[in-house]
Amino acid sequence: MKIGIIGTGNMGTILIEALIDGKAVSPSSMVITNRTKTKAMLLKNKYKGIRVGENAAEVASQSDLVFLCVKPLDVYTIINEINPQLNNRKCVISITSPIDTNQLEAKTSCSVIRVIPSITNRALAGVSLITYGEHCSDNWKTKVESLFAKISVPVTIDDRITRVASDIVSCGPAFFSYLLQRFILAAVKETEIDQETATVMASEMIVGLGELIKQGHYTLPSLQEKVCVKGGITGEGIKVMEEELGDLFEHIFQATHNKFNEDLEKVNSQFYKH
Repeated sequence: MKIGIIGTGNMGTILIEALIDGKAVSPSSMVITNRTKTKAMLLKNKYKGIRVGENAAEVASQSDLVFLCVKPLDVYTIINEINPQLNNRKCVISITSPIDTNQLEAKTSCSVIRVIPSITNRALAGVSLITYGEHCSDNWKTKVESLFAKISVPVTIDDRITRVASDIVSCGPAFFSYLLQRFILAAVKETEIDQETATVMASEMIVGLGELIKQGHYTLPSLQEKVCVKGGITGEGIKVMEEELGDLFEHIFQATHNKFNEDLEKVNSQFYKH
């Protein structure tokens, strides 16, 4: 199977690296391109065997499975550019949440899938969110799920929960990275610990937390209960969090959904005015 990647920005690069390092595909099975060719060339130099196409149409012509790793407002232009190179034996995957499979299916005759990856996939971990087009072939469903099982836990979702699922899986690492940094800076500000030491401790703590959950030793509530001994120090910290967090996370979901709706309007104006 020949894999085409159009767009080698952050997520395009992460996908390429994860798929190759996870042995889901070989470098020689990949052809990639990017508006700025130097980014694509860096990957070609890193993984011997990757080919760099001159443009999106060339990549699509040489691929069975084509990933669109571009910004939402660029998808319409790219799909029109590559459409002459697509047919009912091929498959297109979009990785951007505001573009739904119905929009892509209206523009092409090939199988269509939306996959929302996460930066955690770079560590061959975390979840990838999959939505299949109505007319996607069973063959491509099987192939794509097998592909992403090598680098993640594939979870099939429908359009109703696309935004919140993406918030948890894709945005979540950035949200909790920010919280962890604030946790570290507060420790430095309020005590005599230095930032480097606090960063090492906090980073290893979060890795250990992930392992406890992954290995099934605790659920999130049971882990909290285990550490939070009655009348102990942890409980005092939890009290502060209960009082001061308030509706923080509710407001986060409200903000991301508002931005998502803005993006949807812009994307829809492209797809439905033509």
